[in-house]
Amino acid sequence: MLYVGEDAHAAFIETFGHATGVRFVTVTALRTRGLARIEVRRSLRLVDLTGSGLARLGADERLCAGDYAVAQRWALALLRHPQRPDGLCYRARHDPSRLCAAIYHRAAKSVKAVRLGSLADPASAPLLVDLLETYAFGLLDDTA
Repeated sequence: MLYVGEDAHAAFIETFGHATGVRFVTVTALRTRGLARIEVRRSLRLVDLTGSGLARLGADERLCAGDYAVAQRWALALLRHPQRPDGLCYRARHDPSRLCAAIYHRAAKSVKAVRLGSLADPASAPLLVDLLETYAFGLLDDTA
């Protein structure tokens, strides 16, 4: 499964927002993860788990914001669906104004990741400042 966000904000908060209550990120954590732009070679068929898409499935927002085990069972069931979707589109758990996608392995040949570097890179400083301010995170330099 490839997890992607519609933009750097979605990727940041979905990566670093899991530890609810933790309001900082370390330089080492930023360096060990990179940003990438996902290029698609064909249109992907994603199950819409936003808005009316949930109601069509007979589900509600708990599917995307509740117990991870429940979400994983749904993801497996949708993976096995006869229509063979390429993945899921859902709202980011930690910032529902952002969209994310979980792309199944069967679509691997249809996507390409283009590395953009790390948020710890000097060129990414303006973006990092924006992300830290948006989500009220501090930055800890644990490399000194």
